[in-house]
Amino acid sequence: MSGLVAGVDVATANVRVQIHDPAGAPVAAASRPLPPPVRSTGGRSEQDASAWWPAVRDCLAECTAALGTRSSEVGSLAISATSGTVVVVDANGEPLAAALMYDDRRAEAEARTAVQVGAPRWQRTGITPSAGSGLARIGWLARHLPDGAALVCHTPDLLAWKLVGHPVATDSSHALKSGYDAVDGEWATEVFDALGVPDRLLPEVVRPTAVLGAVSATAAAETGLPVGCEVRAGMTDGCAGQLACGAVDVGQFVTVLGTTLVLKGVAKRLVHDPAGAVYSHLHPDGMWLPGGAANIGGSALSDVDTAELPRLDAAATERGPASVVNYPLRGEGERFPFLAEHATQFVLGEPQDRIDEYRSRLEGVAFCERLALERLAQLGAPADGPVRTAGGGARSVDWCRIRASVLDRPVLRVQGAGTALGAALLAASGSIHPDLSTAAAAMVPSGELVEPARPEVSQLNDSYQRFLTELRTRGWI
Repeated sequence: MSGLVAGVDVATANVRVQIHDPAGAPVAAASRPLPPPVRSTGGRSEQDASAWWPAVRDCLAECTAALGTRSSEVGSLAISATSGTVVVVDANGEPLAAALMYDDRRAEAEARTAVQVGAPRWQRTGITPSAGSGLARIGWLARHLPDGAALVCHTPDLLAWKLVGHPVATDSSHALKSGYDAVDGEWATEVFDALGVPDRLLPEVVRPTAVLGAVSATAAAETGLPVGCEVRAGMTDGCAGQLACGAVDVGQFVTVLGTTLVLKGVAKRLVHDPAGAVYSHLHPDGMWLPGGAANIGGSALSDVDTAELPRLDAAATERGPASVVNYPLRGEGERFPFLAEHATQFVLGEPQDRIDEYRSRLEGVAFCERLALERLAQLGAPADGPVRTAGGGARSVDWCRIRASVLDRPVLRVQGAGTALGAALLAASGSIHPDLSTAAAAMVPSGELVEPARPEVSQLNDSYQRFLTELRTRGWI
């Protein structure tokens, strides 16, 4: 097969573009910074949306310049971004105000209305609106519309508009928490009516990988992309990161261990979680992607000097299982694998020394990972085979081995996995590869298998049972 594909990752702090060949090899890459969000009282978080396109344009131009004559081989691209970031644009696709970011929580009143009016729908779909959802933000925007408002766009919608020269559909992944019912394939119209959101503000919705349009002559001149290059619908950054690890078929799961722990997998049917901790995106091929994002994760080590981590990891491995059980949550409140608004850190016992305490933190995060997998299995979405992993925490082989020992199953470290690669996989599905599974098999790095430390499995299981008992005693599960 011939042809190249581009993946665009629009994160909070920067834009990254990667271009890959059909075998997944990166052939060009570029990044540009974005202005930091402006956060203020009342839960407000805004970013200058007019900075998105110049950053993406310049990244694409740098990549195509590096490719030279091969730039004509770029046949498709897809865009992934943060979930629920929205902006109001005019009829030319120009932002009329700052974008409301994924962590903007000003729309508490709109969220309460959405929860009440759409209760039967949310029970069916497993999505519970909150002040942090795109749906609530769209409701707030409807009450503060600037003159000339034509459409509400998610980040990829605005950028795809710039590339093709006309308004485009949004994808069901970015739209999921913005009020799109992926089960019935429709916007939650009764909720938008209650919030006073005009129908004209909402775009059409398509599945990820659908063709949104082709790069226009104007955009081609600015980016170096060939005229006619397909622009395909992407998915949120979390979903794209999952795909980049190769978790695209039923039973495959991935843990992205960054500041937080995000665990997602693939299931044949929609997963219903009565507690509301698990939610599901729609797979491009009609399956479901259940999972969730915890407040715990790499943040458990945020007070440790980065330069000291390798030494502590090695010492923790040599020491063996901790003598104490630690739930190393920073701050208050947990959202996955259980919902507990007032959850806080606890330590059962007195650590022997710093190494013992540090090891207990690594185990505590792994306990949450195991609980998440067990919860998903109880809900009908069991994991098969090794758990794939990426993110900053996955760089530590020592921590991966501790996690494998807690899970009693191998952990597969996938180097080079990231949102931009996931977006490139979506671009490749249906263009240079027939479907997403074929694209992942060809393009995702093979990874490194980390096996459990067998002598430690039994003792870690005992500690995990103590962990569960404490969660039950506190009423969190």
